[in-house]
Amino acid sequence: MSDRYRYVLDEKKLPTAWYNVAADLPEPLPPYLGPDGEPVRPEQLAAIFPPALLEQEMSQDRFIDIPGPVIDLLRTYRPSALTRARLFEKALGLPDNIRIYYKYEGGNASGSHKANSAIPQAYYNKLAGIRKLTTETGAGQWGTALAMAGAQVGLEVDVYMVRVSFDQKPYRRILMETFGASVHASPSTRTQAGRSFLSASPETPGSLAMAISEAVEVALQDPGTNYALGSVLNHVCLHQTIIGQEAIGQMELAEDEPDVVIGCFGGGSNFAGLAFPYYHRRLQGLSKARLLAVEPLACPSLTCGEYRHDLGDASGMTPLLPMYTLGHDFVPAGIHAGGLRYHGGSPLVSALVKAGQVEAVAVPQSECFSSAVLFARAEALLPAPESSHAIAAAVREARAAAEAGQARTILFNLSGNGYLDLAAYDSWNQGRIRDYDYAARKVVEAPAGN
Repeated sequence: MSDRYRYVLDEKKLPTAWYNVAADLPEPLPPYLGPDGEPVRPEQLAAIFPPALLEQEMSQDRFIDIPGPVIDLLRTYRPSALTRARLFEKALGLPDNIRIYYKYEGGNASGSHKANSAIPQAYYNKLAGIRKLTTETGAGQWGTALAMAGAQVGLEVDVYMVRVSFDQKPYRRILMETFGASVHASPSTRTQAGRSFLSASPETPGSLAMAISEAVEVALQDPGTNYALGSVLNHVCLHQTIIGQEAIGQMELAEDEPDVVIGCFGGGSNFAGLAFPYYHRRLQGLSKARLLAVEPLACPSLTCGEYRHDLGDASGMTPLLPMYTLGHDFVPAGIHAGGLRYHGGSPLVSALVKAGQVEAVAVPQSECFSSAVLFARAEALLPAPESSHAIAAAVREARAAAEAGQARTILFNLSGNGYLDLAAYDSWNQGRIRDYDYAARKVVEAPAGN
């Protein structure tokens, strides 16, 4: 077993194809449905997505080639490092047979894994003749990544940022604007959807579902504008699989193999990015790793939601997706992990949870911040509040193994850094963090036709 701290692949070994888990699901994914309950055809989504992304969304090909210009942009910050958290292991008082590794995705200018999909989405839209992209963002990582990618390929970017995060994270807005994007607190008065949300609840903190409605509405009104999504959909999860493919090669350099692979979970993109290639590795008989998705106790779609078709947004502009959902009208508490405040989950991840191939757990934000601060002090790296959920689960796994006297190798995705989330850490340091428990909330009924 290697005794190094960091494992970095040569850039020549950057993956040249994305892995599409849809080809290997235990059962075919149920179709997306329109308001009439009939399956959605690709051409019905052509008003907001370019042809290449629609093809990827519906593809059953196991591997899909990454275009050369996309690889060139990815090479500006990839491959990302995999690190053995030896100092964190020491801080936790772990025995030598319990090892923790993390794949760090916060080393690019956007500060998170979101750039892995923002770059190809911007590229394919530019190739299709689109001049502007609209999108939503929760904590701001996705909006920042798309603003960065838009600047790189020459696209305008319009971002609807969930209001509670817009207020909590002003530096995210500043970074997006520095990259050239326009940023609006959502719900806003700029769209019919936004005005209707504000009319019904003037003090609403907003939600990703509301912000999606606004962004989609704007895209539908202009043929030169498309919509870009930062998580949930198949093509977004597809783009993120470079994370897990790299990690497999890096774990081989470490002469180790994970027993459990962990990622935080909101819509599913960073978890899918690390876990899907390990799912494929399990199918090949090369791994026995458990795959663990970690979500906030305040918004636990996988652990408390219902598996059914539901809208991806709050006002009915998107298709109905087969997923675990808390209901598209659900407005979660204003926790600091804004990127995990989504009512539903990726259809692909949901299908694997339903099939028993992926495990899920919900954790309170106080446990996450406690674990994140311990990690930061040991590893000298500040995690994003979203990523702290994966750290908290890694701590649980390590301590459980130690108590049972078992060896365990743990791999988690450190999906972003927290240097623009200092207000959240200030709240923790000042004792202002509160936990929210979804358990008493009721899932909203599915719309007619389901």
